[in-house]
Amino acid sequence: MTYTYNRTLTGVDIDAADTRIRAALKDNGFGILTEIDVKATMKKKIDVEMQPYRILGACNPKMAYKAIGIEPRVGAMLPCNVILRAVDGGTEISAIDPVASMQAIDNDELHSVAGEVRDMMRTAVDAA
Repeated sequence: MTYTYNRTLTGVDIDAADTRIRAALKDNGFGILTEIDVKATMKKKIDVEMQPYRILGACNPKMAYKAIGIEPRVGAMLPCNVILRAVDGGTEISAIDPVASMQAIDNDELHSVAGEVRDMMRTAVDAA
C-alpha cells in the first residue's frame, strides 16, 4: 500500500503550486495549521542546500473532531501532511493517505473516517 497520493504539476514552480494546493484544500474544508520550509530549515540548522521542499499540515476541523471522538489519541497522527517539492520540470504535491497512516489503529469506525478524509484530500490534490 502506498502512503501518499501524488501529483506533479509540470512547469509550475513551488510558490505557484503552494498557492494552488492551499486554495484547493480550502475549497475542500481544510485549513493549514502548520508550515515548514524544509529547505530553509536545513540551511539554517546544518548548512546544507537542497531543492525547495515544504510541508503543510492540513486539517479539516469537522473530520478531526469526528476522528478524535472515535479515538482520542488519534491527535498524535494529525494533521494530514501535504508536501510540495521541486522535481525536474515542476513541483510534486504529495498528500498523506489517512487510510494508510491509520492502519496502526485497530478501529473500523476510524478507518471509515480516514477513507472519507482520503477522498477529500485526493479531490484537493487533483484540483490543485
